[in-house]
Amino acid sequence: MGREARSAKLCVGPVLFHWPAEKKLEFYTRLATAPVDVVYLGEVVCSKRIPLFENHHQDIARLLKEAGKKVVFSTLAEVMTQYDRQVVARICAMHDELIEANDAAALYHLSGRPHAIGPFLNVYNEDSLEFLAGKGALHATLPNELPRAAIAMLGRKAQNLGMGLEVQVYGRMPLALSARCYHARAHGRAKDNCRFVCGQDPDGMDLTTMEGVPFLSINGIQTLSHACLNLIREMPALAGMGVTHFRLSPHTGDIVETARLFRAVLDGELATTEATTRLAALAPAPFANGFYHQREGYKWAEAG
Repeated sequence: MGREARSAKLCVGPVLFHWPAEKKLEFYTRLATAPVDVVYLGEVVCSKRIPLFENHHQDIARLLKEAGKKVVFSTLAEVMTQYDRQVVARICAMHDELIEANDAAALYHLSGRPHAIGPFLNVYNEDSLEFLAGKGALHATLPNELPRAAIAMLGRKAQNLGMGLEVQVYGRMPLALSARCYHARAHGRAKDNCRFVCGQDPDGMDLTTMEGVPFLSINGIQTLSHACLNLIREMPALAGMGVTHFRLSPHTGDIVETARLFRAVLDGELATTEATTRLAALAPAPFANGFYHQREGYKWAEAG
């Protein structure tokens, strides 16, 4: 195991799904005991969910910081209404916190001050990374559809810019956002009167092909992969490319045990084959790593 992997930071991204407040509180309380370095906090998918949990953010942030975690506040990934703009402006006004921008609306408020770039802003090339760094970005999380050659290219650029570079290595992969709520429509409801039906599917609602094969997962206005991304075998190589942070996207499986497995691999204390076997019992769906290996994203490449 290389020195880069041993010094890499393990991160937990924002909860993408609509969980009850008590479930989220339990999740973050347990997360405080997990071997992770960075925790992202905030609603990314649907602004209607924000009032249901926002009043807990400062208490959770305090708990996580006391446990030695770095806390980053994430903004919405889709900004459509005046209320959405007001929410983003309010989060970006937290000048004592590091903010992760997931939409260009946040960049308007964050320009000229240190901030992070989230995976929804689609940094695909070196010029984009350099432009964002010039506006104050200290850190960027790459979109999950990039193959290893592109990650390596951006890793070199990030090192030259002195930026942190993050890659999602676990969890269902965000693919798209819509102005309409498919989750509500599937239950015969309108988006404005959804009654938070997305809460019935704490890991997302399966979407199948005409042959009945699970293919995608629906989370309100968001479409994710059905398969669960797993790059635990690829982490040493990613660290060698200049990736400094590795993101776990939360699901209902045991986050503490999930983090322990990834941390053990990064520290060279556990073989990736054994970690993959143990991780399968915690994952919401079969594994995929196709994008990294320049194949269809839902596929699993056995050969590294």
